[in-house]
Amino acid sequence: MSEMNEKPTAKHSVPIWVQVLIWSIFVILLGLVAWGLRRAQKGHLQVGDTLPKNQTLTLFEGYEYQGQHVVALDDLRGKVVVLNFWASWCNPCAQEAVDLENAWQKYAPGDEVVFLGVDYVDVEDDAKGYLEEFHITYPNGPDLGTRISQLFHVGGVPETYIFDREGVLRYIKVGPFMSEAEIHQAIQQVLGE
Repeated sequence: MSEMNEKPTAKHSVPIWVQVLIWSIFVILLGLVAWGLRRAQKGHLQVGDTLPKNQTLTLFEGYEYQGQHVVALDDLRGKVVVLNFWASWCNPCAQEAVDLENAWQKYAPGDEVVFLGVDYVDVEDDAKGYLEEFHITYPNGPDLGTRISQLFHVGGVPETYIFDREGVLRYIKVGPFMSEAEIHQAIQQVLGE
């Protein structure tokens, strides 16, 4: 009997403009998520891309380039640039460190090839200890605020980018070089173009 005494409830409808507003906000948020994912998946620079403009690397004391504490990547046009991202806490980086230094020693006198080390997410004292341990002499500096690694979309270390004399990316190595010969082969390929 109690069922018969209940009054039917009135439906409360949401005004159409509120529904449109909610759906619009939802679509905008979905679009922002999709844009962010697409941007995150863009990945590394691709072979054929140009060296990003107006980028500088502040160098560690004792690891300057031609006496300068800051190197502008734009100023390296006319030279092949070997840009190596590394960190003191990275075991694969240690694996290639001696080979990179040995390759640098062979190219340094000709002044055609410049090696630049970019220390990624590291502590300065540890980074300097790493450079001393492996007797690294080529220019190196910290990636302050991960500015350069973000520009290159570095996913991990080591990563190496080789640019030709015109500032065009010609070679990418994700992970460590396995030998000094592999480094020479990559550089010679770019020098020969």
